Amino acid sequence: MDYTVNVGGRLLSTTEPLVMGILNVTPDSFFAGSRAREESEIARRAHELAGQGAAIIDIGGCSTRPGGAIATEAEETERVRKALQVVRRELPEAVVSIDTFRPAVARMAVGEFGPCIINDVSTGQDADMFPTVAALRVPYILMSARANISDMLVEFADKVQQLRDLGQKDIILDPGFGFGKTLEENYTVLREMRKLEVLGLPLLAGLSRKRMVHQLLGTTADEALNGTTVLNTIALLNGADILRVHDVRQAVEAVAITRQLRAGEETN
Repeated sequence: MDYTVNVGGRLLSTTEPLVMGILNVTPDSFFAGSRAREESEIARRAHELAGQGAAIIDIGGCSTRPGGAIATEAEETERVRKALQVVRRELPEAVVSIDTFRPAVARMAVGEFGPCIINDVSTGQDADMFPTVAALRVPYILMSARANISDMLVEFADKVQQLRDLGQKDIILDPGFGFGKTLEENYTVLREMRKLEVLGLPLLAGLSRKRMVHQLLGTTADEALNGTTVLNTIALLNGADILRVHDVRQAVEAVAITRQLRAGEETN
């Protein structure tokens, strides 16, 4: 999709799919390789993501893994603040997104460190989130936990209109793989994801090392890189504009391969 996301004057085009690299400032995110808690670890991870081709660095301070403990607002705020201090110092030009469901964390991040994308996995359940992002004038990722594309389309259309009525400009849609869906439902949504393009907004696919990979294959999150790359490639072929991943280099390669595949289709 040819769409431009404005992050404080920094324009991100989705004409070619983008890769978002995950930096978790948590002790319990389900994939240990994405965790970085000390300043040196945060700096190393940020440089690794950027060096491998991440267009966006997604910072999370509260794990949302099934059965995990939810950090307090104060804990999440301090974790995200610490990570942003390091990333802004080490990579001042990096485009950053904040993985949070708390409006207060969004306000802190933008107020103290400048414009960034707000990546909300709560499906906008907090009534204050929509007014907050609209007032902050930053891009917003809206996720759905609906189990099928039909219900997702209805929900997205309603919530996008709510956001537009508040003056929200840039909106990215996330089908919410792994949230509120069975294994079979996840794969059905992936297969039908292109139907969401009718809404005219960029699509983000967050499939990386999730249970829909390792549960199907009888492995673990640590062993799910190959399956993740397969799903990322399918997502790109089915309309994904942004891949949210733990493993940036492999995702960048998937983007390059699907780009070449499509270029061959256009010349035939």
